[in-house]
Amino acid sequence: MTRTTSKTVNRRQFIGAGTALASAIGIPALAQDTKYPSRTITLVVPFPAGGAVDTAGRAIGERLSRVMNQTVIIDNKGGAGGAIGSTFVARAKPDGYTLVVTSQSSHVANPSFSANLPYDAVKDFTPITLIERLPNVLLINPSLPVKTIEEFVAYAKKNPGKLNYASSGNGSMLHLNMELLKSQYGIFLTHIPYRVAGTALTDLMSGQVHAMFTNVQASNVGYVNQGKLRALAVASPSRSDVLPNVPTFGELKQPDLNLTSWTGLAAPAGTPEAIVNQLYAAMRTVLQDPTTVAAWQKRGSIIPEAVTPSEYRQEISNRIAFYKKLIKANNLSAD
Repeated sequence: MTRTTSKTVNRRQFIGAGTALASAIGIPALAQDTKYPSRTITLVVPFPAGGAVDTAGRAIGERLSRVMNQTVIIDNKGGAGGAIGSTFVARAKPDGYTLVVTSQSSHVANPSFSANLPYDAVKDFTPITLIERLPNVLLINPSLPVKTIEEFVAYAKKNPGKLNYASSGNGSMLHLNMELLKSQYGIFLTHIPYRVAGTALTDLMSGQVHAMFTNVQASNVGYVNQGKLRALAVASPSRSDVLPNVPTFGELKQPDLNLTSWTGLAAPAGTPEAIVNQLYAAMRTVLQDPTTVAAWQKRGSIIPEAVTPSEYRQEISNRIAFYKKLIKANNLSAD
């Protein structure tokens, strides 16, 4: 499998321009149409190498290549919160040979904040299914004198304007999810946007920022276990296997905050139904394989339920509507 990496581009610059794992897994091959796939499939990851979306894309690409008996290459086209790579796929020939790893950044946050994207997150794609669901976690610097979400909320209310939070940038999902938390609990924290989530996490550990809403990942869990960060709550259907002592927002009677993030697979709009069905079947084979289940569990993600193409399209639409309402109610901006 090969990859290419494009230069990362600022989200606002791009939108403005638009308007003017393991290789030896034992997954059985799937019976296929004789015409598809007959050549290499390109899986576009609309983010730079190394992040959560890239990890998901590489894991699924390796497995799809085995199931479909065809090479799947990874093409990193990062920039603008996933908009560059997503636009590339939206404009590609709808023949099943150019696919994209969708994420909430590219297919929820971007369209929620901007009506001027070069692509329509719903109309310009044919969703296939989810790759994974990603629990989110509220992390704080352990120097704060709180150990529970209730204590954190009480402390924030007693100290208005003194707490801040980090995100991976204005208009990112980390920004949106923390604003949702603020709204649900009626607290105020100053937003400190970063360009890179890793840098934000480093500053959180050093105490330069106080809180951050982010995905549950192995590195984050390691920092929690080492006492460098404190986890207060996770957004997950049930407690995370890697953070078993941390309550879910569902347990805390905050269902709106209990939304997982996700990554998924999509093709350009107009992709023939037979190819879509074949890709969906291949993904179900991949996701039900024990090696996939074990790999997803190890990195803290959740094997998704069977989400059909039409159900995935509806979930994208519902999430966009949900966050647009939040943005309007709180006068948020991606600038």
